[in-house]
Amino acid sequence: MTYKESFIKFMVDSGVLTFGRFTLKSGRIAPYFINTGNYKTGAQLARLGEFYADCLTDNKVEADVLFGPAYKGIPLAVSAAVALYGKTGWNGSYCFDRKEVKDHGEGGMFVGKQLADGDKVVIIEDVMTSGKALREVLPKLKGAADVDVTGMVITVDRMEKALDSELSAVQSAYRDFGVKVYSIVNMDDIISAIENKVIEGEEHLPSMREYRAQYGAAY
Repeated sequence: MTYKESFIKFMVDSGVLTFGRFTLKSGRIAPYFINTGNYKTGAQLARLGEFYADCLTDNKVEADVLFGPAYKGIPLAVSAAVALYGKTGWNGSYCFDRKEVKDHGEGGMFVGKQLADGDKVVIIEDVMTSGKALREVLPKLKGAADVDVTGMVITVDRMEKALDSELSAVQSAYRDFGVKVYSIVNMDDIISAIENKVIEGEEHLPSMREYRAQYGAAY
């Protein structure tokens, strides 16, 4: 299996990717659902970091620092940094932000690497729904130093049009902020995994294809 196929099977085995009938926050009725809150063990986190490392390597994303937005992004950035070192010998840094600036001790907004001008920073997140997290994080990063945000890595690109746009959240991130978002897999990969019997769920293929045709952004 490719690392993408392995990741899709990993999501299913972890109870993160499920199929059925789900009402999303947008009001749309989706045939699949992704709940990243079901990653909860050390083994899962270690494996997840390896998939982030594979995605970074596969897309040749340059990074000096892996940044994990508080709070969900913190363990993701740490696991990705550890896995990237183990797989490639990359010995860069990681950091994360505080929700509130610390006014005692060492103080400051960031924990880990203190950002410097010219640092190539990659943001590590789980999913992207609206781009709100990116909108909040970029001013913090740019306020700390003149960094170069070379990309953002997420687990799944739903490839879904926003309610008020023909673009997906991933496409809008590039249009609005100039940040390229890389996903370990996307919805088309999930459909292909079912078609190729990497995972079970052939009975859900018609609804998956219909949903993609109705709400999918053009890629």
